[in-house]
Amino acid sequence: MTAAMRDKPVRDRPWLIRTYAGHSTAAKSNELYRTNLARGQTGLSVAFDLPTQTGYDSDHPLAKGEVGKVGVPISHLGDMCTLFDGIPLDRMNTSMTINAPAAWLLSLYIATAEAQGVARAKLQGTTQNDIIKEYLSRGTYIFPPEPSLRLTADTIGFTYREVPKWNPMNVCSYHLQEAGATPVQELAFALANAIAVLDAVRARGQVPQADFPQVVGRISFFVNAGIRFITEMCKMRAFAELWDEVTQTRYGVEDAKQRLFRYGVQVNSLGLTEQQPENNVYRILLEMLAVVMSKNARARSVQLPAWNEALGLPRPWDQQWSLRLQQIVAHETDLLEYGDIFDGSVEIARKVEALKQEALAEMRRIEEMGGAVAAVEAAYMKQRLVESNLRRLSAIEAGEQTVVGVNAFTEGEPSPLSTGTGAILTVDASVERDQIGRLKAWRAARDGTAVKSALAKLAAAAREDRNIMPPSITCAQAGVTTGEWTQALREVFGEYRAPTGVGRAAGVGDARLEAARREVDAVSRRLGRRIKILVGKPGLDGHSNGAEQIAVRARDCGMEVVYEGIRLTPERIVNAALEESVHVVGLSILSGGHVSLANDVLQGMRDAGIGDVPVVVGGIIPPGDARTLIEAGVARVYTPKDFDLTQIMRDITAVVDSAWKEAA
Repeated sequence: MTAAMRDKPVRDRPWLIRTYAGHSTAAKSNELYRTNLARGQTGLSVAFDLPTQTGYDSDHPLAKGEVGKVGVPISHLGDMCTLFDGIPLDRMNTSMTINAPAAWLLSLYIATAEAQGVARAKLQGTTQNDIIKEYLSRGTYIFPPEPSLRLTADTIGFTYREVPKWNPMNVCSYHLQEAGATPVQELAFALANAIAVLDAVRARGQVPQADFPQVVGRISFFVNAGIRFITEMCKMRAFAELWDEVTQTRYGVEDAKQRLFRYGVQVNSLGLTEQQPENNVYRILLEMLAVVMSKNARARSVQLPAWNEALGLPRPWDQQWSLRLQQIVAHETDLLEYGDIFDGSVEIARKVEALKQEALAEMRRIEEMGGAVAAVEAAYMKQRLVESNLRRLSAIEAGEQTVVGVNAFTEGEPSPLSTGTGAILTVDASVERDQIGRLKAWRAARDGTAVKSALAKLAAAAREDRNIMPPSITCAQAGVTTGEWTQALREVFGEYRAPTGVGRAAGVGDARLEAARREVDAVSRRLGRRIKILVGKPGLDGHSNGAEQIAVRARDCGMEVVYEGIRLTPERIVNAALEESVHVVGLSILSGGHVSLANDVLQGMRDAGIGDVPVVVGGIIPPGDARTLIEAGVARVYTPKDFDLTQIMRDITAVVDSAWKEAA
């Protein structure tokens, strides 16, 4: 061996390279997956549509306008088989972003694999399955916290024996940061969630104590990385050290490999801007460096958003661009040839220790409250997220936090990449009709007796406190649908509405806010009572961050606010507007269903005799759709470029004043 050969660095293996994808139909998503795999993607990350995530079939009334919009609809085994047609599941590592119905989607995946002739023990992948964060951020919960934790524990208790290579629990701090979490809150809340889940698994008694370290070793995390990439990198090192301490001291795990902090990442989507969207490419790269540069805390898998996700659904080309970014870093640079380049850094060590100590203090507060579930039910964690997000937005409004192209360096050429027809992916209305047609055909062709028997066994297991996975797999094989599986458990466990965290959230105050208050006061005097705004979230979109911020800022400007949380039917919003005698209705929709849902609300208000009450809409809304909404009667449309909440309040006040003058 020559000296040159001896000195040549040994490269580490790259992380799993993924894109988060799925839309329209199982067949179209399968085509996208196979294309991405052919282009060098090394794992799959499945995005499910909102009806699937919240346990509804595509023909349920709440699913109207939502089918195939933010992911792929999976209503039964036939859909799942189509989704993975031609993709050998014994050689694939599949991540599924699914939470409340995670046991069901995993059952469908197992049944699909076995239909391919693949034994369940060979399957590799991850179900997100972090239900606690759903009460805090994404809102795709179904059942109350305790039975939801039981479903997670059942999935873990089943997979460690039957699907030993599977990660049955992906503790997800990604959405906590999207909801406004600081690095300390992301550390503390995610670790508190993990402790709640592991404690629930231990309490279920399905795992012998001698096997418990195996369970701990299969727990993974899914994190976020923002633009302050040094802080974010230190956060990842803090995560690794804290997890090592928790698993050793609390759970007695002696094997260092089973204490490893194993995580995947999608970098921050919250910071993607509609203005000068081409700048997002640089943001995504810098955020990715935070989770790959430190070898001791390097991500096991990475998926990057597309540069134009603040504008709408990315096209395959946009996803390819993000894929190529990962491949350049992994294969062209020398990043993987060195050990941890931050070991021994005094600055890094100081920051990591500071994050750890603050996170431990927050974890102690949560523990004193009774743990993560108690902190959810008391609205403590939700309130803290609303407040920290409010501080972030206020800093951007005031210019204290610079966002290039938004509140600084705003002059520039229009982006040639984001204009013209086909600049973003759109889902045609026919997708929903066709999916419903296939669903009805599936129901008509299956063995009804087998379905009834399988559902009865599922309900019995739920009532008798037995593991839910075996009867769920039987349901999948019998042809049960997503909505039927969920409804059987709803009848046993009930449903749940999480606290919003808005009522007690501390607001902000500045001179601009005082000016807005004076305007609200003036219009309120003309109206003869305080301006009242209804903030509504129609459909199944559970991303409530924007609605919460609007509700808090409206309150701080002196308006009376009606906010009932997420997942409201258009009919319920209309009834609330009528019963509360509101002056304006604000709809927050980020799922892509804005046109149909807003039209349903407008028509319902006209039918109820309150068509003169103005409606404003906010969300990720392409310009063409914004024009359609205005033509339909919407008074204002707000998109991510409208970051100044106080100005939005002043604008809405003017809308109310104008409507009052027209009525007078």
